[in-house]
Amino acid sequence: MSTPRRPRDPRRPGGTGRSGSRPARSTSQNGSPRGARGSKGEGRSPREARTAPTERRRRRPASPPPPPPLLRRTFRRGAPGKRIRFGGALVLAVLVLFAGRLIQIQGFEAEQYAEAAAELRLQTMDIPTLRGAITDADGDPFALSMEVRTVFVDPEEVREDERDELIDELVARFDLDEEEVAAKVDARPSRYQVVARQVPPDDWQELRELELRGVGAEVDYQRVYPEETGAADLVGFVGSEGHGLEGLEAYMDGVLAGEAGKRQVEVGVDGTQIPMAGGLVRDPVPGQDVRLTLDRDVQWYVAQTLAARVEELDADGGSAIVMIPDTGEIIAMADYPTYSPNDISAADPAQWINGAVADTFEPGSTNKVITVGAALEEGLTTPETVYTVPYALRYYDRTFRNSSDHGTQRLTVNGIMAQSSNVGTIKIADQVGAGVLHRYMTEFGLGRPTGLALPGEETGILTDPEDWWGTQLPSVSIGHSVTVNAVQMASVYATVANGGVRVEPSVVAGTVDTEGDFTAADEPGRTRVISEETADSLALMLEAVTSDEGTAPQARIDGYRVAGKTGTANRVDPETGTYAPDHYTSTFAGFAPADAPEIVVQVVLHNPQGTYYGGEAAGPVFNDIMSFALKTLKVPPTETDPPAIRLFEEEGGD
Repeated sequence: MSTPRRPRDPRRPGGTGRSGSRPARSTSQNGSPRGARGSKGEGRSPREARTAPTERRRRRPASPPPPPPLLRRTFRRGAPGKRIRFGGALVLAVLVLFAGRLIQIQGFEAEQYAEAAAELRLQTMDIPTLRGAITDADGDPFALSMEVRTVFVDPEEVREDERDELIDELVARFDLDEEEVAAKVDARPSRYQVVARQVPPDDWQELRELELRGVGAEVDYQRVYPEETGAADLVGFVGSEGHGLEGLEAYMDGVLAGEAGKRQVEVGVDGTQIPMAGGLVRDPVPGQDVRLTLDRDVQWYVAQTLAARVEELDADGGSAIVMIPDTGEIIAMADYPTYSPNDISAADPAQWINGAVADTFEPGSTNKVITVGAALEEGLTTPETVYTVPYALRYYDRTFRNSSDHGTQRLTVNGIMAQSSNVGTIKIADQVGAGVLHRYMTEFGLGRPTGLALPGEETGILTDPEDWWGTQLPSVSIGHSVTVNAVQMASVYATVANGGVRVEPSVVAGTVDTEGDFTAADEPGRTRVISEETADSLALMLEAVTSDEGTAPQARIDGYRVAGKTGTANRVDPETGTYAPDHYTSTFAGFAPADAPEIVVQVVLHNPQGTYYGGEAAGPVFNDIMSFALKTLKVPPTETDPPAIRLFEEEGGD
């Protein structure tokens, strides 16, 4: 009887249904086990047959190669508890750090940080102070500061029901643009908008009486120069910030300016300044007044007379000095062309220069008084010594001539001076010598500062005698090859008028403080240059210049004895360094009364046209200025007649 077969277990291929039993492998014809790899499709199990690719299936693309080992990163999650504990510790450390810093700032450094914050919010501003006045000797002003107002609005304080009225008032009173005013009135959150500057106090008071909210004013000052004083070139002017830029305004700025006050203002985020109540840090200190030696009436007349003559002769310019010989005080110093310090923008900067000290020129024959004075003082000649004076004289490679051809004359030293003889002066200079002449010129004040210390002053040119070449001595003796300014030459004649004692020129008398107390300037230096006898002799010679036999009879003044000297010199072209043809400097210097000098006048005209000789061009200006000064200062007329002095000799030796 046969045993029935069990059905095959479908879960195991080729299985019999018995657990753990495997069928015996069949062998192929060649003896290899079935499924062994060696031939295609042969000997594979059903599983391998299903999963292995066949020729009929499409081949899949090859997978990309795995990344290099160094690029592989493995992230492994740690335990979450550790991460939480670490994060919490980190947050706690940051909070502790912040808390410590907060305690440091609020507890220990609070005051410092408060001050730093205040410095960012508050600023210290200057409070304008009253600048001192510049006055003449009697207190009449040449420059003064007037109190004005800076009007501003606080937009936060402007009431809506008053807005239009406020705008209309500001526009009408200060002649402003309506749109600009409206923009400032509405400029919230700003607290400070300047509307108008330099407003007269009376105008501000009228606006204030309307009691409109949101408008205020601050005190300020405006520099004012009375018109037509003729002292602009000397006085100068101030800049927009109130400090002197030219003239005495600049030179005396430290005295005039005073010291500005200080106040604190709050500055908004937009940079707006907000005035604070109680913000005063320091009161302003007013400047002191500067009192000059000038006489305002004489100054005005000198400026007017000089300007008229410069324009009449179409000259390039001119200067005039009026001086008191025994004190060195300058009572007038004028220059032309000039300008108005009230309207600087309309002036040429070249006009700001004070030509009385800044413009140098060859003095010409006015320098002869030094040459003759040196010879007299050294005992080399006398006023009565006679010289044979030809019209022309050959000196090395140059011929020197007199201004007029009178042939050969026999002239005394008096006559040489009265006739302004070049040849006669050169003969005297030969006796004096270069070294001695140079020394006297220096002692008279040439080639060195005047002592005024005014801005732009030029000392002129006076070369060392060791550098003088062949014709330098004769040239210098008659006022060529040397340059001076107008104040220097006025000082020379003041020295002669003062009996041979040179007093350093001065223009500042002193200062006046806010209490009205006057402090005089330092006494000027005094130096004896020549003896009184020599000075008297020179005064007589200079008086002869204004006689009928002299070169300047037009300088005479009725009722007064007048001493003076003419000067005419060629002008050097600054571009070529040589004398320009038909370009001259005309001068006249002198004093009166000749027997008891009270006033010295020096006149300089630069390049006058047509009339250029010193006596003809500058002499009339000297006459007008001296006449006015004598009357203004109430100098009594001369009661003596000039003594007769000998100018010529018909016969005699040299």
